[in-house]
Amino acid sequence: MTPTTGSPTDIGPLTLRPLDPLKDAELLHGWVTHPKAAYWMMQDATLVDVERAYMETAADEHHHALLGLHRGTPAFLMEYYDPAHRELVGLYEPRPGDIGMHFLVAPTDRPVHGFTRAVITAVMAHLFEDPSVRRVVVEPDVSNTAVHALNEAVGFVPEREIVKPEKKALLSFCTREQFAAATGVAA
Repeated sequence: MTPTTGSPTDIGPLTLRPLDPLKDAELLHGWVTHPKAAYWMMQDATLVDVERAYMETAADEHHHALLGLHRGTPAFLMEYYDPAHRELVGLYEPRPGDIGMHFLVAPTDRPVHGFTRAVITAVMAHLFEDPSVRRVVVEPDVSNTAVHALNEAVGFVPEREIVKPEKKALLSFCTREQFAAATGVAA
């Protein structure tokens, strides 16, 4: 990914690289088991569980994971998936050009104001770099009000609550046009 510049707080460039399930597992294990990552639902995962989960993702043609870097240092995780084949099968009627997304910002003792918003903006911009992507779909836990506010800030519109096996989720969508209108970032 080309570095993203001009973030909402001008935090500096954010870049993405393919996740290496074995080399990055220890780093990710610390992130996904941290108390701030409760909505990631891997609190009790072992290092082997994390390796296995991301090896499965790496082998899946419909689910992908990227590691996000801030000034060259790992800072966030991005996953994207085809909702016609993963996560939302049978829970809504996918349209051509739909892509599902998850993101997780690494825990830190020194939070930077606006960083998470810059991350979601960079993630969305990356997804919309693919001209076939017309709409991003998310399904965060209904109780995750912080992510609902972030989603709204980048253009997501909630449609309805759905019940997934692991949670009650708020199904929300964001088109290119909604993203551009909310962020000023061309999509």
